[in-house]
Amino acid sequence: MTLQLGDTVPDFTQASSEGEIKFHDWAGDSWVVLFSHPADYTPVCTTELGTVASLQSEFQKRNVKTIALSVDDVESHKGWICDINETQNTTVNYPILADGDRTVADLYGMVHPKSLNNLTVRSVFIIDPNKKLRLTITYPASTGRNFDEILRVIDSLQLTDYHQVATPANWQDGDDCVVVPSIPTEEAKQKFPKGVTEIKPYLRMTPQPNK
Repeated sequence: MTLQLGDTVPDFTQASSEGEIKFHDWAGDSWVVLFSHPADYTPVCTTELGTVASLQSEFQKRNVKTIALSVDDVESHKGWICDINETQNTTVNYPILADGDRTVADLYGMVHPKSLNNLTVRSVFIIDPNKKLRLTITYPASTGRNFDEILRVIDSLQLTDYHQVATPANWQDGDDCVVVPSIPTEEAKQKFPKGVTEIKPYLRMTPQPNK
């Protein structure tokens, strides 16, 4: 199955390090970051899981739940979590799905078609409260994921869901935003009282509306 941006993500019921997860029920009205791993006790993923644990306060203030996935079983996950907590000086306080039967990997298209060992690839899915897929990124095994970038994307998505702006290259929370093309300039000046700077008729900037 190939998920496209805007699709409703599949529901599933699966074991995890924190008990059985009924995914849509577990997600509730929150945003979700679902990120997959090839297997337990892998070095790059150990650093990633520790990083996500250390960023929980940042995710929580954005109404985001995090959930990881690996093909190994729950007991293996629990042992790995002990290693993560020890080596990364943190406490893993979110679930890791045990996807030994690859149910979730197949539903979300996580199995690389050319993989010799059929392991899940290292993907990230950002899912909104309506269970719509808003972003997917797949990383090579050698490159650790940038969770500051994941947070940046969530900030952009949440901003642009409620205001008629887009975010330019390298945007950070608080930076100027792009006025979407569907709003005429005169209307934009009324809508964005902080000001509109017209660089080109199609490229207009305004201070971030919610700051």
